[in-house]
Amino acid sequence: MRISWRAVAGMALLVGSGVLPAVFEKAHPAWLAVEAVLLITVSFALLQWNVLLPVRRAARWIKNLRLGFTDETRVPLPKDVFGPLAEEINSLATSLVQARAAAEKEAKLRHSAESLWTPERLKEHVRAKLHDHPLFVISNREPYEHSFRGKQIECRMPPSGLVTALEPILRACGGLWIAQGTGDADPQTVDDSDKLRVPPDEPQYTLRRIWVSAEEDKGFYYGFSNEGLWPLCHIAHTRPLFRPEDWASYYAVNEKFAEATLQEMRGTQEPYVLVQDYHFALLPQLIKEKRPDARVALFWHIPWPNPEAFGICPWRRELLRGMLGADILGFHTQHHCNNFLDTVDRTLESRIDWERFAVVRQGHTTWVRPFPISVAFAPLYTAKSSSASSVPARREDQLKTLGIQTRFLGVGVDRIDYTKGIIERFRGIEKFFELYPSFLGEFTFVELGAPSRTLIARYKDFMVEVESEVERINKRFEAKNWKPIVFLKEQHAHDVIDRFYKLADVCMVTSLHDGMNLVAKEFVAARDDLGGVLILSPFTGASSELRDALIINPYDVEQLAEALRQALEMPAAEQAARMRRMREGVRDQNIYRWGANLISELSKIRINAAPASSSGSPPEPAGKNA
Repeated sequence: MRISWRAVAGMALLVGSGVLPAVFEKAHPAWLAVEAVLLITVSFALLQWNVLLPVRRAARWIKNLRLGFTDETRVPLPKDVFGPLAEEINSLATSLVQARAAAEKEAKLRHSAESLWTPERLKEHVRAKLHDHPLFVISNREPYEHSFRGKQIECRMPPSGLVTALEPILRACGGLWIAQGTGDADPQTVDDSDKLRVPPDEPQYTLRRIWVSAEEDKGFYYGFSNEGLWPLCHIAHTRPLFRPEDWASYYAVNEKFAEATLQEMRGTQEPYVLVQDYHFALLPQLIKEKRPDARVALFWHIPWPNPEAFGICPWRRELLRGMLGADILGFHTQHHCNNFLDTVDRTLESRIDWERFAVVRQGHTTWVRPFPISVAFAPLYTAKSSSASSVPARREDQLKTLGIQTRFLGVGVDRIDYTKGIIERFRGIEKFFELYPSFLGEFTFVELGAPSRTLIARYKDFMVEVESEVERINKRFEAKNWKPIVFLKEQHAHDVIDRFYKLADVCMVTSLHDGMNLVAKEFVAARDDLGGVLILSPFTGASSELRDALIINPYDVEQLAEALRQALEMPAAEQAARMRRMREGVRDQNIYRWGANLISELSKIRINAAPASSSGSPPEPAGKNA
């Protein structure tokens, strides 16, 4: 029981004033001894209960505060005794708690920054890995294309998953991008070396354009690449066409790009080369033969088929030898890596190291690795949702431009390609209206379809098939101010696509066979409101990462219809939970991490290492992945 300061002080006052001594002196002659004992007892009680005990409690409190066991900022000291001291300690405690909170927040942000790849982090990473060695990127598709619009020249970014993936890396790292010039105003916008700085508004790297004649392009691009290799690698039931004249053009254009690349490499030491996609299977070997000091990676953006399927190609050995000129060979998934190693094992004289996924051939080692490609998820994306009033207004404005009224909106973004499952998607929507007629007039699907490879007969026929299917389904169900499918057949700007991503209740990606399909990841990255549902084919590389999508077999129209109903009826809380998890995955595994991993693997290659023997295992690259 604590003795009150006022009670003790009162007793001391009585003793000190002589009131009690006077009383006791009359009652007892030995008062002096009693007075001394009483004064000592009162003083000790005063010191014990009002000074020593509070100080001990304050010491324990300060220790707990220092060790982080409490965030209480009021020291347990009586103000009537320790008033000024207590206030100073309280101020100090408040500052300590605030400093600790700020340090914890900073630590969390630092940890987040270390796990999140940004353009700035990639730039520093590449600078550290390359050690001033130049970076070359080679692709058929150019990142910027100049075309005449009347007498004016217009610059645009072509719709391409490859460009979407690679352009942020070049923006971050600089370097030289070598690509075919395809715009009709491209020759008017380059210098005497066929180069220009891009992007136009804020130049950060150099584009070198290669000129390919119409006759060469017919065999190289339309013929061997897209009537041969494309259907060969995509199991979409379109027969590949292989013609000797197409192969001759393919070889000639690969040689043309190799010569241009070697020309740009003059005067450099140990350059880094990133060759892109199936258009340039021969390029790694052509470069490596002349520049063995170059570190060469080939990334294959489409699936790799099983050995039996690939075996029908008449020039399979030449293609594989060209690809194995690379030091690093990348695919989207481990399954594609396995298929490639199986194919090499059955086709060429070589040694496969299955434990470390490498091919050793004629003393050269090619490491085969999965690098799941992604998009540039902006690090400033947050979970902030648009205001409740602005979203309906924006959607209403968009629907007015389409001439329809609807409650729910779906979106698909595709090149018009037979591998994308567009017809299957439309038939799934038709089955959805058959099974759930209450959604008639309530749901419209907008297909943003970019015409593609229109000089190829199969693509022209497929475009007719798509338009015919849209017309048939609309004619069956449409009503005044409403139709089930709106087909917007044109090349769409990125801001238009992003607007539809943000407004859609559901995005459908129904590829019959795909490498990754970046549309799925773009949709997730765009949904900073945590709304919307992704319906996704299991035959895409993205399906192995975006597990919270509704995974459907695009050939099963009833399953697709049921997934569409589930998406439109999904509670907002479940949508947000699913989208949050997918966004975290896309954010963490973004395009900058992809580029960092690829550069890291390439930087480990030992250019001057002795050739591997035919009996031992190939040398493992040193270090760890980024």
